[in-house]
Amino acid sequence: MGSDRAHDLRIVGTSQVMVDAVSKVTGKTVFADDLQLPQMLYGKLLRSTEPHARIRKLNVSKAVAAPGVKAVITGADLPIPFGILPVSQDEHVLCPEVVRFVGDPVAAVAATSEDAAFEALNLIAVDYEPLEPIPSIDTALESDKPQLHDYADDGNIHKLINLEFGDVEEGFADAHHVREDVFFFQGNTHLAMEQHSATADWSADGRLTLWSATQTPHYVHRAVAKVLELEPSRIRVIACHNGGAFGGKSDPFSHEIAAAKLAMLTGRPVKITLTREEVFYCHRGRHPVLMWAKTGVDESGKILAMHFKTCLDGGAYGSYGVASTYYTGALQTVTYEVERYKFQGARVFTNKPPCGPKRGHGTPQPRFALEVQLDKIAEDIGVDPVDLRRNHLQPPNSVTANWLKIGTIGLGECIDAVVEGAGWKEKFKKLPFGKGVGIACSSYICGAGLPIYWNDMPQSGVQLKCDRGGGVTIFCGSIDIGQGSDSILAYITAEILGIDPIDVRVVTADTDLTPVDLGSYSSRVTLMTGNAAVQAAEKVRDIIAFHAAKKLETEPDKVRFADRSVLAADDPDQRIAFAEAVQLAEAAQGTVGSIGWYKPEKSPGRYRGAGVGPSPAYSYSAAIAAVDVDPETGIVTVPKIWIAHDIGQSINPMTVIGQVEGSVYMGLGEALMEEMVYRSNRNVVHKFPSMLEYKSPTTHEMCEIETFLVGDPDPNGPFGAKEAGQGPLLPVMPAVANAVYDAVGVRVDEVPITPEKVFKGLRSKDHRVGPKSFPDIPWPEPLCIPTPAEGGDGKALRVETAAKA
Repeated sequence: MGSDRAHDLRIVGTSQVMVDAVSKVTGKTVFADDLQLPQMLYGKLLRSTEPHARIRKLNVSKAVAAPGVKAVITGADLPIPFGILPVSQDEHVLCPEVVRFVGDPVAAVAATSEDAAFEALNLIAVDYEPLEPIPSIDTALESDKPQLHDYADDGNIHKLINLEFGDVEEGFADAHHVREDVFFFQGNTHLAMEQHSATADWSADGRLTLWSATQTPHYVHRAVAKVLELEPSRIRVIACHNGGAFGGKSDPFSHEIAAAKLAMLTGRPVKITLTREEVFYCHRGRHPVLMWAKTGVDESGKILAMHFKTCLDGGAYGSYGVASTYYTGALQTVTYEVERYKFQGARVFTNKPPCGPKRGHGTPQPRFALEVQLDKIAEDIGVDPVDLRRNHLQPPNSVTANWLKIGTIGLGECIDAVVEGAGWKEKFKKLPFGKGVGIACSSYICGAGLPIYWNDMPQSGVQLKCDRGGGVTIFCGSIDIGQGSDSILAYITAEILGIDPIDVRVVTADTDLTPVDLGSYSSRVTLMTGNAAVQAAEKVRDIIAFHAAKKLETEPDKVRFADRSVLAADDPDQRIAFAEAVQLAEAAQGTVGSIGWYKPEKSPGRYRGAGVGPSPAYSYSAAIAAVDVDPETGIVTVPKIWIAHDIGQSINPMTVIGQVEGSVYMGLGEALMEEMVYRSNRNVVHKFPSMLEYKSPTTHEMCEIETFLVGDPDPNGPFGAKEAGQGPLLPVMPAVANAVYDAVGVRVDEVPITPEKVFKGLRSKDHRVGPKSFPDIPWPEPLCIPTPAEGGDGKALRVETAAKA
């Protein structure tokens, strides 16, 4: 009954104040490092100074005896490994035998002050036996020994993937034009304003409470239970307000579990807050990826076949790496129609801080390669790059060659908006030397189709409670990391119940109080948690309507909710206050509350690896960048970016625009300056482990942004909403690269596009800077999956074997 009751939207689609705005601007919001508990101790981690070494001896006796020290632990105290993915449980809280990168933790101290803990670290003696380091992708491919992890697919190759959808070689044979290119995307890090912090408290009755700056309290809860061998029911994880994350706080981390162990040993609360340098060591940032792309098109630019190879530098541990590797090949097909598609992906282990999910999670790198290559193809065949894209979009409500189910797609409208806004036709190839424009498009998921560990339970849950005063409380396990998800829950609930967002209290991310939500990653919260909130609110609305109808002398399906009132649709003067309606319902049947939950439909793909890429909906973006390039220095400045985003339905346009502009800011940094680089000597030490040297855009480098929101409501989203937190990042880097080419004729086929590279390209014969070749990799035999157009059923024709092609 409730889902059929249509009415004009009052809150959804309007700009509203965020529910935590006052608390944040007045400084009342409590972040993880703000916590202060009675008798609290302070923890510090001793980190390896070697990139790869065996721990021969570790002596903590002087540290134990140091003033103020209450406990010291080593790897022997925490022997059980952990990791975010079930397939790569390869990390230890403290390394028991071998360290694998500079910064790997080996011991932890709890003391009465941070200074005392820090001093105690200097008293711990570690005798390392250096092992040969693996510093690069090339070394990892060449060196089976020393093997960093024995579960790798092949030597130091963590993961190998070989998928073919349709006969790709036949597609190339039919193509009018075929092009091959090699690209490189340098790794970079999140640079969230807030550093990682966790505080643990162990009660006398054997219960553990952990407060943490995390994006995934549910997964932290699982890791803590596993490593400490505690009953999950005795662990409470509370995700604190989060000062930025961008994927960097998605893993369970050593400091969280170390704080818990130290609290258990001392019987006192223990806080561990990482320094900025330690955050660089934790990393989990963007993978450096080497890419090879071969694309065949017809005379108009339609993609008949695509073969895409990636090789990722994963660093020392698995993290989300298997998923990241699949993501480098998953979403190439959801923007433009690709008839046949082949993807080969490899991730290698090196002795560097582990890479993981950074905003976009494995998709910005291949999107950069694809969008730059499409520009090259457009020039090769004499087609405007706008027309090449606009004329060959993936159809809505279709299934791609690799079995991803597409719903609504507003990419055409996005392209039209930026082309008109930027005056593309008047500028492209018509500006003076040194000035140019470039276009690129992208897509991103609205939540992953599968949970990280296999289960058949909901991915999001919401409990909703109405009180007699007219207030409503939402309980949900998701965490607001700055993207405004708490506000989204309040807006949705207020819209359905006809109350104001200020009437809604949001309680989130507390594993004792809230139902499970898998976390704030993969742009999943608005769609998944939002749908759960819609379901819960509609159930409550129907309960209240049933009992209010008697008072209003009307039928329940004719009851409406608006202006903090419940009223009769056929006689709006017949109304009662929302609070009174709640009281009527409570008097009749007890406390008024409900639950809502969400689990996405299964993907049509049934092959191994089909779980990465499916989503209930896909968002789309298009961007045009204007650049000024100084030919004397190679310096690139970006005066303006026009960007359009297919949001489906904006829940709050103001916050959507904020997310889009934040994506542009981060994309501009990745395009022009941000990179995680390491010294080339044997130590494999990070060159810039601080914000003094790691360059990111300031207000001086930030450009003007003109944002267009395209409304193409998707039936799978709450009120038709899609994501906005990650997708708009993806087109920025290739748009800038394409604009540089338009400005000075230099192709920089890698990011960041630094002045040195542009300067070098201006003076090179082919006016190109980038990798020259892609290495030989021992791919396994391919999984061959017929495309939907070939009448396939989403399953592979033959089973993957251990044999190498």
